[in-house]
Parts: sequence; structure tokens; C-alpha cells
Amino acid sequence: MNILLTNTFSTAKITDANGIKEKDTWNHYIKESTEFDFYHTHDYHLMDHGGDPFIFVYQEGSRFLSLPFIKRKIEQTPYFDCTSVYGYTGALTNIDRTNFVDDGFIDRFSDALKKFLLKENIICCFSVLHPLFDQKAIFKSIKDGQLLDVGQTVAINLQTSLEEQRSKYRRPIRMKVSQLRRKGYEVHRADSELQLREFITIYRENMIKVGASEKYFFEDEYFERFMHATDYQTELLLACYENKIVAGAMVVLTNDIMQLHLAGTRSEFFSESPMKLIFDEATLLGRARDARLLHLGSGVGGKADSLFHFKIGFSDNLFDFTTWQFIANETIYNELVQNKIERGLTPNPLYFPLYRSC
Repeated sequence: MNILLTNTFSTAKITDANGIKEKDTWNHYIKESTEFDFYHTHDYHLMDHGGDPFIFVYQEGSRFLSLPFIKRKIEQTPYFDCTSVYGYTGALTNIDRTNFVDDGFIDRFSDALKKFLLKENIICCFSVLHPLFDQKAIFKSIKDGQLLDVGQTVAINLQTSLEEQRSKYRRPIRMKVSQLRRKGYEVHRADSELQLREFITIYRENMIKVGASEKYFFEDEYFERFMHATDYQTELLLACYENKIVAGAMVVLTNDIMQLHLAGTRSEFFSESPMKLIFDEATLLGRARDARLLHLGSGVGGKADSLFHFKIGFSDNLFDFTTWQFIANETIYNELVQNKIERGLTPNPLYFPLYRSC
């Protein structure tokens, strides 16, 4: 795992260290940031087996700007690229951006980032910004980068009264939540490995039913490590009917944000939609733990699909879903794309990097 620590641009220094031993260093920068989420933590990055996690930190005096990444090998080449973990990351900093006057800091960060990427044979990098954090201004200022608005995400405001919160639900959702309670559906927090195993089965069954891509099928170890991580607090909420688990959702609380992470419903209970009751109960848990938002996320890939339509039935509180892409070595990037074309493949212009789209 690589940690880049610089006091000034001219004294940029790269140190290689064992990832597990550097957990404290990684999390030091995360927790010193003005805002962060569990997606940025060391524990969460270690669960991504798609490459090697590292955090890039540029620092001048007491000010720093950091970017966590997953470094991936580009097969049959000496090169690499970087991407985000599943979820929302983007840049973190300890700079109070309400009073920030850029004295060239972002330009020097950009130069240091590009120098680091070229030294490490990293061709390009990709990051999904955190919708709830004010990150766009930083990324707009990074030279040679590109921001793309993909869609929107949905969050339920937990700082209003409960009555006002529920008044934002679509009427059919309010009626369904009440109906589920009358029928005897209940939501409990999981408290055993057996219940976790049952949720995993339900989740996978759900992913098969909706035709989810391979990246959404996680190994058992992923769920186990997630529930036992120490960098953040996870609860598994289970909807039960007649002593049977019929649906579940993993929610994660970090600081004052509760995130919906993974969820699933048994096929035979789809028509009952017990997830609506889970969402409502999750807001009660969030309120009890002083969360200001329950972030439900977006549709698949940021699309305004049926999943997004379901989520906006709970709230009209929308946030931008934005991605950022940065090409450090344009010559090699273009060569990689051209190699695909010469092999008869057609890159998808909506995918980044292009050479991984076919």
C-alpha cells in the first residue's frame, strides 16, 4: 500500500509500507478531514479485492488533500490505472472550504498527483464523488481532470420532525408501511451469524432476480468483515413475518450520516415490499443515533431507473451523483484504446477508461 506524504511539492516523497501496519496513518488523514464517510476508511478499502488500495495525500504545512484509490494492473502491459471502491469517495481535506482562498494549492496538488501517477506507471484514475460532501469545487480546479454528472442520489432528512419526514413519502408508501405493521411485520437488528447467513442468501437471490452484474455478488467473507469492521458501525436490519426473515438491509453510521449499503427481499415477498418498512425503521434508528441524513443512494449506475423511482418515493431531497476522471499519460492511454480497436473491439464512449469497456 502506498502513502504519499509531501510537505511541499518540491520535496514530494513516496514511501511504501505494509497496508495493515499503515491503518493508523491512513485513518489519521481521514479523521482529520472536515468530513468523511465509511467509504474512505482503511477497513472498507481492504475488502475490495479488485486491486491494491492506497491513499494519495498532498500536504503543505498543516493543510492536506487526499484521495483514496484502488490500483489495478492493466493486463499484458507494465501499466496500471486507479479506480474508486464501490460507493462514494472523492477527495478529503482538512481545509475549511467556506473560507478557503486558493493560493495555488490545488495547482500544486494537481502537479504532485500527476508526478506520482507517472512515477508509478499509473495511466489514469477515476473517482466517484461523495454526493453529500462539497467536493465539486476541488475537482473543478484540478488541471486535466474531467467532471461528469451521472445522475442523482436520494437522502431522507432526519433533522425535520418525524411527521414532516413521513409526509414526504408518497401516499402509497405511507399506506404500505402502516399496512405492513398492521399485518404483523416487524423489523429487528440482526444479532447472530445465522441471521447474517440468511441475509446473504436473500441478497444473492435478489441479485439473481434483478439480473445484477457480477460486481454485486460478494463473497461471504465480504459480509462478515463488513459487519465486524472497527472503522465504522454497521447494523443489519431484518424484516420478519411470522418468525421468518423476509428482507434485510445493511445500514452504516459514520459521524452524522447513515448510509444504506446492501439490501434484499425474498422473491415470494416482493409484492408485499417489506423494504419500505425497513427504510422507515432505519430512519428511527438514525434519529436515535443523531444522524442528520439517511442516504439511500441512486439507481443502478446513477440511472433514473425503477430503483431510483422507488427511492424518491421516500424523499425529494436530491444530490448530484458525479464522477471524476483524470488521464496522467495521454499517449499510453490512447495507445491502449487503439489496441482494442485494432483487435476489432468497440469501446463504449460512456465508460472510463475506454480500454476497459470492451
